[in-house]
Amino acid sequence: MINKILSTDIEDWGGLIARIFLGVVILPHGLQKLLGMFGGYGFSATVEYFSSTGIPSVIGILIVLAESFGALFLILGLISRISAAGLAIIMLGAIIMVHGQYGFFMNWFGAQAGEGFEYHLLALGISLVVLLKGGGKWALDTEVLNKIDR
Repeated sequence: MINKILSTDIEDWGGLIARIFLGVVILPHGLQKLLGMFGGYGFSATVEYFSSTGIPSVIGILIVLAESFGALFLILGLISRISAAGLAIIMLGAIIMVHGQYGFFMNWFGAQAGEGFEYHLLALGISLVVLLKGGGKWALDTEVLNKIDR
């Protein structure tokens, strides 16, 4: 089982590109939620906000961890498939629970009440690429797998 999760094609540039770009785009959102960077509110306030919207605290904590550590792990290529799966679930949840009601497009001109789901759909799609292909070239998953197989 662990072999399937960590295995990847060490020559696959597609997996590398997908995981790096996804990680780099999601990490600042995670750092907003975890540390309050980039205008975010930090861990406690974020989890409290999620709780106030009906999302259980434990789910809020998992969201913060996946968007911060999961994004960092994607950049490193460490447990790439698990990190991508977590982000895919978060993006699907964001579309269904929050952004779907505002339509497809982002709120470029402030004309709608909230943001559409185009960003989330794109992140979901890239997450699925990493989930299916693995971390690709230069993923630390390969090093971990080699140590396990010894």
